[in-house]
Amino acid sequence: MGIQLDRRALAAALAALMAATTFGPAEAGSADYEFELVENEVKQGATATVAVRLVDKRNSTPITDAVIFATRMDMAPDGMEAMTTTLEAMPSDQPGVYRFKTNLMMAGGWRFSVAAKLQGEPDTVESRLVFKAVP
Repeated sequence: MGIQLDRRALAAALAALMAATTFGPAEAGSADYEFELVENEVKQGATATVAVRLVDKRNSTPITDAVIFATRMDMAPDGMEAMTTTLEAMPSDQPGVYRFKTNLMMAGGWRFSVAAKLQGEPDTVESRLVFKAVP
C-alpha cells in the first residue's frame, strides 16, 4: 500500500509539473491594456484638448510610461473619414493621462486613433475612440 501512495503522489507531482511547464506563468498582452476617453464631449475649436487615459484592464492601474507613436483625428463617425486635423502632444499632470491639442473645426462625431508601445510588451496597444465635438 505504501508503494501505491508513492505512485499516486509521483503521478500528481508529475501532472503539476507538466501543467506548470506547458502553460507557464500568465503574461500580459496588448489586450490587457486600453485607452479610455477622459471626456466623451469636447468643446469645438482651434485649441481643443482631447485627453485619453491608458490603463491596465486587469487592475485599473494607470500606465505612465507609454510611448505614443501614432495618432490620427478624423470625422469618420459622421461619414467624413477624409476630414482630418492635426494633433500636438501636451504635458499632463495626471498619471496615465495623455493630452493632445487639436483643431476640431466642426461640431459632430470625431474618431481619435492612437497607438502606443509599452515597456516590456512586444505588441502595440491600439485604440479608436469616438467622441463628440460640441459648440
